[in-house]
Formats: sequence, C-alpha cells, structure tokens
Amino acid sequence: MLTACLGLTGCEDFLTVVPETQLSSPIFFKTQTDFEQAVNATYAPLRNIVNDRAWKLAEMHSDNTYYGRNELFGAVDPQEDLADFAVPTANGVTANDNVLQQWRLDYLIISRANQVMALIDEIEFDQEAKDNLKGQALFLRAYAYFELVRYFGSVPLHLTPVATREEAPLPLSSEEEVYAQIIADLVAAVPLLPPKSVQQPGRVTSGAARTLLANVYINRKQWADAEAILTPVVTSGEYTLMSSYAMAFSDNAGNKNNAESVFEVQFLEGAAGLNGNFIYQMLPRPLLSEELVVLTGTSNPQDLDGEGNNIPTPDIIAAYEEGDQREDASIGYIELSNSARDDKTYPYIKKYAKKHSQHNNTGTNFPIYRYSEVLLFMAEILNEQGKDGEARAYLNQVRDRAGLGPVTSSGTELADAIFRERRVELAFENKRWFDIQRKDLIQEIIVPYGERIVANPLDYYYPPTQTGKPRPNVFTNLDKFYGLPAAESDLSPHF
Repeated sequence: MLTACLGLTGCEDFLTVVPETQLSSPIFFKTQTDFEQAVNATYAPLRNIVNDRAWKLAEMHSDNTYYGRNELFGAVDPQEDLADFAVPTANGVTANDNVLQQWRLDYLIISRANQVMALIDEIEFDQEAKDNLKGQALFLRAYAYFELVRYFGSVPLHLTPVATREEAPLPLSSEEEVYAQIIADLVAAVPLLPPKSVQQPGRVTSGAARTLLANVYINRKQWADAEAILTPVVTSGEYTLMSSYAMAFSDNAGNKNNAESVFEVQFLEGAAGLNGNFIYQMLPRPLLSEELVVLTGTSNPQDLDGEGNNIPTPDIIAAYEEGDQREDASIGYIELSNSARDDKTYPYIKKYAKKHSQHNNTGTNFPIYRYSEVLLFMAEILNEQGKDGEARAYLNQVRDRAGLGPVTSSGTELADAIFRERRVELAFENKRWFDIQRKDLIQEIIVPYGERIVANPLDYYYPPTQTGKPRPNVFTNLDKFYGLPAAESDLSPHF
C-alpha cells in the first residue's frame, strides 16, 4: 500500500521529466553558447532561399531575366511558370514547388527565431551578448515575415513555438497585422543590435535592421518614418560605396561584408555544407566544360545540361544608359556551341561569376542590402516628401559611381528616374518584382513585356523550331501575390 501511494503521489512529477537521452529545448538551452548556436541555425535557411528560390520568385518573375529553353532537355514547368506568369492557381492555392519551398524556408526561420525568443530571457548570461542575440532573432523573424507578406499577402502569424500538431494551423492574419508585427520586431531589434564596426562580420547589425525597417516603411508609404529610421545609417560613417561597382560584390573567398555591404548571406566553398552554387543555376545551357571553365576557373569543369535560367533579357540590357559601367560588370556573354539557336551567344549574370576551385561549389556571398540601395531608398523617401534637391544628391552619388552624369529632374520625373536607377543598380539582386508589385505597375510593365516575348520568341532565347515558341498559357496569371502552397493547405483548415 505504501509503495502504491508513493508511486501515485510521484506520478505527476515523473510525467513532466524531460528525457535526458534526447536533445530538446529544456535540455539544450542552458548557456550563451547554446543560444549562439540556435541563432546561427536561424540564419541557415537564408542560404537555401537565395541559392535556390529567391531569384526564381523575385527576379525571373519580372522583366529582368528569363529562361533559356533547351529542347533536348525539355521543359521545367515549375520554373517556367514563374517566368511566364503562368503559375497554376485555384481557390487561392498553387501546387508550384518553388512557392512551397520558399514558404517552408521562411517559416523555418520563424520557428527557430521563436524558439530563441521564448527561452532566452530565462537563462542568465552576459546582458550585452543576450541583447545582441535577441536583436538578431527579431531581425530574422521580421525578414522572413517581410518575404512572406510580399509573396503571399495574408499569412499565418506564428510568434511562439509550436509544441503540438494541433497548434500548427493558424488563421491567416491580414497584411496590416503582419506588417504591424514586422515593424514591432524591427523597432525592438534596432537598439539591441551593435553597429557594423563592432558586430561579428556576417551577422545582422543595427544598420541592417534600420535598412530593413525603412524598406518596410517604404512599402507602407510611411515616408517620414522611413526617413527618420534610415538617416542614421547614412550619417553613421559605417558604410560607403566601393570605388567601382564590380568591387561591391563578394569574391569566392575575399571581399566579403565589405564597406558597401549592409547585409549579405554568407557562403563558404568546400565540404562543410556552407557552399552555394547559384551561379551554376543561372547559366545558359547546354554548356560544355571548356566553355564553362572560362567563367569558373575550376580544375574539374563538367558539362552543364538541362535548361538555363535567370538569363538577362533584352529588356534589362536595353535599360542601361550609354557609358554605364554597371552593364559590363553585371552582364557577360558566352557562346554555347551546342545551342540549337542560330545565335549561339547568350548573356549571363557576370556579377556573381567569380573564379573558384571546385565545380558546382562556390563561396560567393549573396547581397541582401547594399549601401547603394540605402542611398536610393533615401532618394525615393525624400522625393516622395517633396525634398527633391536632397533626393537628387543621393541618386547622383549612385550614378556618379556608375560613370553617369547627374539627374536634374524633379517631381514625378525624378521619381521615374529613381525607379529606373533601382533597376540597373540592383539588377539580379531579387528586387525587381517587388518594385513592380509595390508600385502597382504589373499591367504597365509585365503585360507589354509578355507581348514582346510572344511576338519575338527568338529574342528571348527560344530555338528556331516548330515548338520553339511560348506556351499558350503564358502571362495569364498576373496576380500581385502567389497562391498559398497547396501542400500546406492540406494541413490547415484555414486556407
């Protein structure tokens, strides 16, 4: 009887003991080092996002880049549907796998950030280090939600760890609610984060948080708020334009997180699993090894087959002014001897084609925010408030570095000039679709772009064959947002 009673009275405590043979949150999060590792893991999905998804969803889904059809390989519908504005969508959902993977990667960032935020205040360690880690987690959660709200509009707003399957599905929050949370996270993050000169290279800084928050305010047309939060980035002395446009971008092993870099995703060539290969995915094909090695410099080049993607369009090439030094730094040309096209010369994205050692394995970082974009943000913010003289000064800093003369226009003409400047300065950095979207220019820009492709397929890298022409469904889905992932809707009663 005594044994039975003791067993019953201890039952509740026994059931709440965490198994120490398995790694779980109550066991793992004990020290500063544990939280540093958790924040490192929160950054990690950014590599998959910029390497595999963002350029498809935000650059090839614009008039800046297109795919290069290789009929010997066949079509790649999930990617072509993005470039052709033909993503199949019904009842607000789509089965496009690129959309699904982007969704899951952003929510992986959010999940990991939520885990950090839920537990970090319960553990005692150096307050300055704790603030730094909290600021990074808040930034990363805000960045992931900023991607989601621009891709999808209304999304579930998870702010705490999900402990059970039943907790996972949430109703869709409105755009206003999601933006409010993004702003709240970033307002909290800015004072917690150190400046670039103090922060460990590659990690989020107060300047990066301010820049992201300004981007959010710009999307919300909160111009005065954007000016107030971004001005300290310009006056901080932490950033400057590199002497040439080509120098603004990371090499394979050097020139990373340079003076112009506000925030970039870190890659490392080698076998550690931290490498990228986005430049390989962005090359026209079929590409022979002897043609490829000219671009990569590797000792073991291999033929590249399949379909080329993210190929610069004639439209972006024509967007550069005469004498713009950014054109040669951004776009190169290569001859594909095995191409079925009569014109076997294709453009490629030169700004990321850095020499490296291992085939399909690169360490080139990918830019998220550069100081030149800060200057263009300031130009737009000031122009929207009627401060055209100040706006021109920021715009002309960017143009001067590119070898171009100053802009002297005002008002809407100046606004148009800033919009054009963003296109060429930030080409292939996954900004173009978001700029078209936020300015409600889909009909004005994408519709005639589609008409040009249909009318002149040879100009857009189609082969001169019977089937070398756009599909019947091209440019039939011009929605502002992507449909929500069908695979996720199967798991949720809310969409």
